[in-house]
Amino acid sequence: MKIKYDQEIDILLIQLSESEVYESKPGVILDYDREGNIIRIEILDASKRTNTPFKFEYEIVPGA
Repeated sequence: MKIKYDQEIDILLIQLSESEVYESKPGVILDYDREGNIIRIEILDASKRTNTPFKFEYEIVPGA
C-alpha cells in the first residue's frame, strides 16, 4: 500500500494495489480493477477536506 500527497495539485492518493485501472467514478475517485476490486482512492482538493492531508496514522488491529 502507498499513500502520497501532492501538495502542488492538492491530491491525496491511497494506492491499495498495483493492478491496472479498469474503471473510475467521479467525486472522491475510486479506481477498480476488472474483478471489481478497489485498487486506488484519490481525494481531490484534499487540503480543503482535512486539515492535515500530509499526516496519517497506520495501525494494525489484532484479530479477535
